[in-house]
Amino acid sequence: LFLMLLMPAFLLADSFSKDIITTPEPELFSVCFDHSCTTVVTDSLTREEWRQATAPLQQAAATAPDERAAIARSIAIMEDIVGRHTGTYRDKGRNLRGFGQPAQLDCIDESTNTNTYLHMLEGDGRFKHHKVVKRVTRFGLFVGMPHTTAVIQENESRTRYVVDSWFLDNGQPPYIEQLELWKSGGEPDDS
Repeated sequence: LFLMLLMPAFLLADSFSKDIITTPEPELFSVCFDHSCTTVVTDSLTREEWRQATAPLQQAAATAPDERAAIARSIAIMEDIVGRHTGTYRDKGRNLRGFGQPAQLDCIDESTNTNTYLHMLEGDGRFKHHKVVKRVTRFGLFVGMPHTTAVIQENESRTRYVVDSWFLDNGQPPYIEQLELWKSGGEPDDS
């Protein structure tokens, strides 16, 4: 345990992926929950569920900001659908609001699942202005609690944006912000 505490946070974030399907498709993908992917299950979406989840991205977005807004809506819909399949519909944003309750998600769970959903959307050709890149972790052992999120990169500007679903309850659109602002402590206004 002591050695795990000394590991850089980014290594911890990726160490939970051994049971995760690395080429997810709507017909078969992984979902993790119960903090740090303690529970990993497989799930699938029906054609109708996939149609619902991709509806915000049916029409190619005219601009990159429009596409990010559509991505947020698609991720929220996917969380809602998958939540009904797995019981994670009860997930409360942040760690303390639902701590100890069944099917809660911490940032490792959220970033892993969001990354899976993003890869599914990308693999289905839904992105015109972005691509999925590796998850990132902010802060560290001596600066504050590590926090991990999924990330997309805008094709034209190469600007990276976090797609962070940890802050809000299941089924709410994730917080999408420039990576550098997020790294400096950015988070959504909960008011």
